[in-house]
This record gives sequence, C-alpha cells and structure tokens, in this order.
Amino acid sequence: MRKLVFYLSLVLVFSCKPLGQSGTKDLKITSDSIKKDLTYLASDELQGRNTGTPGIEKAAHYIEDRFKKNHIKPYFKTYRDSFRVKEVTGYNIIGFIEGNDPVLKDEVVILGAHYDHIGFGKKVENDSIANGANDDASGTCAVMVMADYFALKKNNKRSIMFALFSGEEMGLLGSKHLAKKLKSEGLNLYTMIEFEMIGVPMVDKDYQAYITGFDLSNMASKINEYTNLNLVGLLPKAEEYQLFYRSDNYSFYKEFNKPCQTISTFDFTNYNYYHHVKDEANQMDYEFMADLINKLVPAIEKMSNTQTKEIQMNNE
Repeated sequence: MRKLVFYLSLVLVFSCKPLGQSGTKDLKITSDSIKKDLTYLASDELQGRNTGTPGIEKAAHYIEDRFKKNHIKPYFKTYRDSFRVKEVTGYNIIGFIEGNDPVLKDEVVILGAHYDHIGFGKKVENDSIANGANDDASGTCAVMVMADYFALKKNNKRSIMFALFSGEEMGLLGSKHLAKKLKSEGLNLYTMIEFEMIGVPMVDKDYQAYITGFDLSNMASKINEYTNLNLVGLLPKAEEYQLFYRSDNYSFYKEFNKPCQTISTFDFTNYNYYHHVKDEANQMDYEFMADLINKLVPAIEKMSNTQTKEIQMNNE
C-alpha cells in the first residue's frame, strides 16, 4: 500500500500518455506542477528567501519534504549541507538518487539551482519583497520536478545529485562550500548543470535556451544531439557579461575542471525585473517552462546512461 501511495503521489506531478509496461512511459512534467511549486517559493510568506532568514528556512523545509515524499535520499546524513555566513548559518539542500549500474553509479551528474534570493529590494507601490520568481525559483522548480521524474523512472545508470544552493546571492557561498567538500571527499563528478532564470522565453532566437561557457566544452552540442533539437545555443551577451563565472556552476568548474555550466533563458531583453520586487510568480510563463524542462529531460537521461563520458572539456 505504501508503494502504491508513493507511486500515485508522483504520477500527480505529471500528465501522461498511456503508460507502458514499466508504468512510467512518456511521463510529462506539467505546467501546473511547476506553477504550484514556484508560486509558493516566490510568495510573500517567504520574504525573499535571503540566506539565514525564516523565509528561506520555509523554502528549505518545502524542498526537504518533497524529497522525503518521493523517497529521494539525502546525500549526507541529512538533506542539509550547512555553512556559516557571518553570524548566520546557510543550508544547501542535497538529494541523491543512486545509479542502477554497479560501475557507472560511482560517477555523478549534479543538477543544481540556487533557492536563495536577496530578501528585500527598492520599494515599488508599497511592495519591498524581492520574491525571486525567475531568480531563481524557476531553476529550483526545474531541479525539483526533475528529481520527481527520476525518482519515479529509476532509469539512471549514473548517480544524480540534486543540489539546491543558498548563499548564491552573497557570492556563490553555498556552492563554493559544497564543491570544495565534495572534491575533498573524492567525488567522481561527470558533469554539473545549473538552471538559472528559465521562467520566460527568449526573444527572436532559433533555440530555446543558452548555455554559459559555450565554447569550454561540447555540452551544448551533446544536449542538442541527445534531444535531436536545436535546444541550446550561444548567447553573445552571456559571454560579454561573463555569466559563466557568475553562477554556481563556476564553483564546481573551479574545483573539478569538468564541464560545469549553466542553462538560462534570461537574454537581457526579455525580462525587466532582475533583483526587482516585481520578479513575482505571475510574471512566469509556465507552459514555456514545462516545455523546456520536458525537452531537457531526455538529455539528462542520456548523460546518466552513456557507457563513456561523452561530455568533455574542449581542451581535453
């Protein structure tokens, strides 16, 4: 009975075509499930999710409860990877699904996003809460629904770590802490992907998202190959503003020198509310988000199942 309840709770996250013999064929992540998560994470109740505040504590509980519900194990003794930020404690929330191959399970794919934001911003129309819907509740939701997906599919030969970082807005503090810790413990990292600001579509592009550090590895070409789509591309503005160095992916690249990059759709023309109190849940395009995530999932599946490490740095 408990297994049946677990299965039904996960199926509610997806809209499905007729299920195959495995019971999990053609699962699709729904816009409604993303909207539910994002609306809570970017609600006024969470007060902008600044690291070390009661608001981000509520966000942490929300993510932990989701992992527990879907039987996603903590990587450490608990889901929390703690670090000090001046007088407060920050928490990364880390879930883990072990691979099902006796050899490949020792290699790890990390899917990450930062669930913190800046707390409060410049008041506009008596509103001073910087809710951080696009930045980065959108990426957090992507990681959460992908965790839901893999918890049900159980088709990953490599292990997958789901890492939600705090302290990003303070200088990538959470990801720096975790990357150093995992490196010191000898983690066999294959690749790391950060999801950052994916809540609205790009303007006048023939691809749906861009990848930072485009030329550093073959990740973009492999994602497009794995999905049989022109899904991710190069955004010159990302190179100009050196976005590769400004998100949590860089912490892992610096420690591991592996393909660690960020996927985003913020193209500097399509969203006016970066670190703004109007970065709210009602600004997000949930159908777009669901479509993008559903197209990315086969690429993650392929990454977790190839017999060799096909995604490589271009200088290798």
